[in-house]
Amino acid sequence: MKELFGNRVFRIIMTTDIIQQLCIWIRNISVLFFIIEKTDADPVAVSLITVFEYLPMFVFSYIGGTLADKWNPKRTMIIGDFLSSVSVFLILLFISQGLWQMVFAATLMSSLVSQFSIPSSNIMFKRHVDEKLINSAISLSQCWQSIFLIVGPVFGTLLYGKAGITASLVVIAVMFFISSMVQLLLPDSKKEVSILKTSVFKDMKEGIRYVKYNSGLKVISILYILLGFAQGLTQPLAVYIVTERLGIAKEYLQWLYSIFGVGLLIGAIMAALFVNRFKIKLILFLGMIVFSFTTTLEALSTIVSITSITYFFAGAVLAFLQVALSSPLIKSVSEEFIGRISGLVTPLLTGGILIGSSLSGVLAKQISIIPLFLISSILMIICAFVSLLYKDK
Repeated sequence: MKELFGNRVFRIIMTTDIIQQLCIWIRNISVLFFIIEKTDADPVAVSLITVFEYLPMFVFSYIGGTLADKWNPKRTMIIGDFLSSVSVFLILLFISQGLWQMVFAATLMSSLVSQFSIPSSNIMFKRHVDEKLINSAISLSQCWQSIFLIVGPVFGTLLYGKAGITASLVVIAVMFFISSMVQLLLPDSKKEVSILKTSVFKDMKEGIRYVKYNSGLKVISILYILLGFAQGLTQPLAVYIVTERLGIAKEYLQWLYSIFGVGLLIGAIMAALFVNRFKIKLILFLGMIVFSFTTTLEALSTIVSITSITYFFAGAVLAFLQVALSSPLIKSVSEEFIGRISGLVTPLLTGGILIGSSLSGVLAKQISIIPLFLISSILMIICAFVSLLYKDK
């Protein structure tokens, strides 16, 4: 761990990650509250926030990853955050003229730019961080995400409650600008001329072919889809676990999410310390089995304490699974394909979640909550056995 923190590139990227995580949560909360106020909590308007957040992921993720492979990663990261800052200031101008609907663009632009900057940061990791430290680096990144899952909504709520949408957007713009300035400290990075001369369409086809003939990446892709679908089936129904199974007020759900976040944080810390001692296949197999068990117990439990403990362990296990699923996308992929593979494989998890979420309400009405949670558990068991096909290098 000391060696990892001694790595200059890691320290810089972690610093910008922290700044960006804070920006994201301030954006999420301030835009949500602002839209609720302006539309009198219209569910269609509120749901559009999610649409604008995830749409760029599906439309531009692979394109962004492909271009990240072609472009200078340092320059891409700097320009990305700088454009995010400028775009937020422009959105502020529109809002000041009464065009409050432009606030949706804050979510859209932030999500769009991340499709280019995230693959670029992965390329920097691949190039400048020792391979044996990659798992720990990913774990620590998950650790920060877990911390902001807990404290991010608090920051966003306090800022919006005290200062409103204008101040919130100004803070976001300034912090994105600071992030771009911090990235100037990254070492210079250039691309080979041969990579720059190829067409984007050809590069995209090569990326698909790379996954097609890489058995490990095919297994990871299948796991992303199945795990995402399994999670999507149950995530929207968490409130019914509280009200129907536990028989308590729906407001308790926020505490379950906090407990889940704490589990995710502790799991990320544990993964950073111990994940290198185990094979990816073993982590995936045991993790899916335990995750399946916690999903079943979540549905069957009618005791608050047991459900709370279940949420904690589910978060801890998910942290290990995230590291195990993410590390092959950097460690096992050639540097010239990092962006494309990240842009092609990672959205599969989100896609699975969205498909599962779109079906969960309908299925819950047909077969009730418990059978649906059991179906999710079975899918995770299938994931466990699929993971046995993965070959550690």
